[in-house]
Amino acid sequence: MRKIAILTSGGDAPGMNAAIRGVVRCGNAANIEVYGVERGYEGLLRGTLRRMDSRSVSDIIQKGGTILKTARSSDFESEAGVRQSGDVLRAYGVEALVVLGGDGSFKGMRDMFNICGIPCVGIPATIDNDLAYTDYTLGFDTAVNTVVNAINNLRDTMTSHDRACIIEVMGRKCGDIALYSGVAGGAESIVVPEHKHLVEDITNKMKKNAIKGKVSDIIVLAEGVCSCEELKSQILEKMGKNSVVIRTVKLGYVQRGGSPSMRDRVFAARCADRAINLLDSNYNDCRVVGIQNGQMIDMEINEALNMKNVFDEELYKIANKLSF
Repeated sequence: MRKIAILTSGGDAPGMNAAIRGVVRCGNAANIEVYGVERGYEGLLRGTLRRMDSRSVSDIIQKGGTILKTARSSDFESEAGVRQSGDVLRAYGVEALVVLGGDGSFKGMRDMFNICGIPCVGIPATIDNDLAYTDYTLGFDTAVNTVVNAINNLRDTMTSHDRACIIEVMGRKCGDIALYSGVAGGAESIVVPEHKHLVEDITNKMKKNAIKGKVSDIIVLAEGVCSCEELKSQILEKMGKNSVVIRTVKLGYVQRGGSPSMRDRVFAARCADRAINLLDSNYNDCRVVGIQNGQMIDMEINEALNMKNVFDEELYKIANKLSF
């Protein structure tokens, strides 16, 4: 491979810029030309590619978001759209594509390979941590730290006013952000899609804590369960509207931005290096890179996407032990 392209797709994640920088510089070190595709698959359809070199990725490792921008593309979902994207890459002389994103982005990458025959490598970049083949995804660590900081700040004011607070976090159908931030932030209750939540479990814990003199509670709620307002209504219905004061906070997009953590920056560099090592050979495949048990790995795309997420039950049990 002597000429490749890179794009970022789906939701942005902290560390994407660090990965872009890694791909460009590792690629240049291997005498590979790298083109950046602006605005994901939509930009690929429109032919918005630009040559990238070492200077074009200077001073971005510490920045959140993605300098290549990202966008959804309904046109790319059709076979005609995929074929048009393949024609664009060939017109630029691009031999392979590197994709940063989650499962939806990887499925698009798989279509590029199956329909157009263009070799691809995927780097897992999503705060949701919902790709089962890798121990964690790019952006997850930073997002969790953002939530932990929010929990710390909210606990100060909830304690001052003797109030409870429900903090709704992202993650789609995966409860990892809620679980890890809840444990690290010392939450009294963690509500995740992987476990059917019983309002009685939350209210009983709140009552027991109140008896012991603790009248402020932090409840971390994964968005895949219900909204924070819905959970608030359920709790007040059980406890009585005048028994407790509950505030709700939906953190939303603040979790997707911010300067990436050390762990995400290093992971981005290792993913980029693994991707370029694959492409700097007689490569004709569609694979994703990731990490398992501290070691970098790569895996065939279908095998990776067919793996089922495994929730950390042990950590969830620990969280319950620590919540009293």
